[in-house]
Amino acid sequence: MGKTVAESEFVRICLTLQESGAENINIVTGSHAVPALVAGIKAARTQGLVIPVLWNSSGYESLEALSLLAEVIDGYLPDLKTLDPAMAENFFKAPHYGEAASSAIKKMLEFRDIRYEGAVLRSGVIVRHLVLPGRLESTRGILRWFAEHAAGKGLLSLMMQYTPVGTADAPNRYVNEAEYEVVLGWLDEFGIEDGFYQELSPSGEWLPDFTRANPFSSELSTPVWHWLRGFNAAYF
Repeated sequence: MGKTVAESEFVRICLTLQESGAENINIVTGSHAVPALVAGIKAARTQGLVIPVLWNSSGYESLEALSLLAEVIDGYLPDLKTLDPAMAENFFKAPHYGEAASSAIKKMLEFRDIRYEGAVLRSGVIVRHLVLPGRLESTRGILRWFAEHAAGKGLLSLMMQYTPVGTADAPNRYVNEAEYEVVLGWLDEFGIEDGFYQELSPSGEWLPDFTRANPFSSELSTPVWHWLRGFNAAYF
């Protein structure tokens, strides 16, 4: 499923989201289309887009791609999944993922400082990490890295929403209470105070269903465009 979108349609999507009350334009996993997205965002800005644009990615970015994004992106939401080459090889077939992602995040931190307007975050970097059950040492390495390289420059988002889906070699359970308490203790140990951590609530509600017009169950999620139906509010 999916559709090739011309620049004019991309601009209309952005402006429709803004008109519908969206607080930002969240570009998710756009690394393979950086030049086209940069051009589209610039075009949307000239036609009235004023809300922040966020770059939401796995953190696996080249420094060259980031240099293209620097002038159009207000906020970055990179993952830092692991710094363990063996774990990265096992799950991503990319043993150098940690090295690439940590270098990319350092560059993002140079591009954007944390800036608020009232209680709303308008720019900056939020480094996300998903805690995996049974692999807490990987999380400990991430927290140490954040304390050494990102504390005071960006925010941490520590996620507990891992959901087992039966993938081979992946953990087949949720994060448990004991693991949760250990990880929260490490935040104190490393002196990490700026950011967010997710409450422990094991469920599958975080998994999107892309066979539905609205993939998410949250009432806050209201589609304005669909790859098959386009701009057809009645469809939703």
